[in-house]
Amino acid sequence: MGSVCNDFLLVAAVVWVVVSSGGAQAQLSPAFYATTCPNLQGVIRSVMTQAVGRDPRMGASILRLFFHDCFVNGCDASVLLDDTPTMIGEKNAMGNANSLRGYEVIDAIKSRVEAACRSTVSCADILALAARDAVNLLGGPSWTVPLGRRDARTASMAAANANLPPASDSIGNLVARFASKGLSLRDLTALSGAHTVGAARCSSFRPHVYRDANVDPGFAMFRRRICPASGGDSNLSPLDPTSPNRFDVSYYRDLMARRGLLHSDQELFNGGPADNLVRLYSSNGGAFNRDFAAAMVKMGNIGPLTGSAGEIRLNCRRAN
Repeated sequence: MGSVCNDFLLVAAVVWVVVSSGGAQAQLSPAFYATTCPNLQGVIRSVMTQAVGRDPRMGASILRLFFHDCFVNGCDASVLLDDTPTMIGEKNAMGNANSLRGYEVIDAIKSRVEAACRSTVSCADILALAARDAVNLLGGPSWTVPLGRRDARTASMAAANANLPPASDSIGNLVARFASKGLSLRDLTALSGAHTVGAARCSSFRPHVYRDANVDPGFAMFRRRICPASGGDSNLSPLDPTSPNRFDVSYYRDLMARRGLLHSDQELFNGGPADNLVRLYSSNGGAFNRDFAAAMVKMGNIGPLTGSAGEIRLNCRRAN
C-alpha cells in the first residue's frame, strides 16, 4: 500500500510541476470542470468501460488517437475533424489513413457529455481523459489529467505528415521528434511502451521483418506468414504478442529478445541511448508506470488552446 501511495504522490507532484510551469500550460487544471460538469469523469469512464469491454483493442486505439492529436499542432482535437470542401484534415494523413480508429467511441462520449453539460467540455479534454481511462482499464496506471483545453477549428494533413513519427524512424529521428515537443529520451522510451497493447498493419512492419538484421529469426518467420512480401497490407499483428490486451512491461522484454514488431520499436534497444531504460522497464513495472504517467501528462500539455482560443465543439467531427 505504501508503494501505491508513493506512486500516486509522485505522479501528483509531476502534474503540479508541469501544470504550474508557466505559459498557456498554467491555465490547465485538474479541477477545471469541478463546478461546470462535476460528473464528467464518471461519464467518460462509463463509456470507456463499455467500449474496452466489447473490444480490448479499442483501448489502444483511443490512446493512439490522443498521441496522434497531441503531436500535430498540440492537443486540440484536430485529429477528430472530418475533411470539408475547404479543409484537408489529419484523418487521411500517411500515419492515420486506414489506421486510426475509435472516432465513434469519442462521439458516444461527447453525446453523453453534452446531455449532461451543454457546450462546456472540449473534445480535446474528452480525448485526454479517455486515453487515461483506456490505459487504466487495460491494467495500466492512472493519473490526474490537467483540463481546460479548447478545440481547434481547423486541421492540416500537411502538419500531420510532417510531425507523426513513421515506423521507419531511427532512434536519432525519434529523439529529435520528441525533443521538438519538449519530451525527453525517458519520455520517448516510456511512451513507446504504449505498444504493449494494440496491433499494427502489415504495411507498417513488413520492412522490419523482411529486411532488418536485428530481428529474432523465428519471430520474423512467423510475422512473414501474417504479412506476405506483397499484398495483405491490412493484415494485423499484435505489437506485443505476449499479452496484447494487457498494459504491462512485456513490450520491453520483447525488445530485449529482438522481437519488436516495428523498426522504430526495435530502435529503442539496438545499442543506442535508450537501451538502459528498456532494461529498467523490462524488470521494474513500477518505474515504467510512474514514467509513463508522467510522460502522458507532459504530452497532454503540448500546445493546448486555452482561454478564448479555439472553441468548444458541439460535434467533435466538425467545427461549430
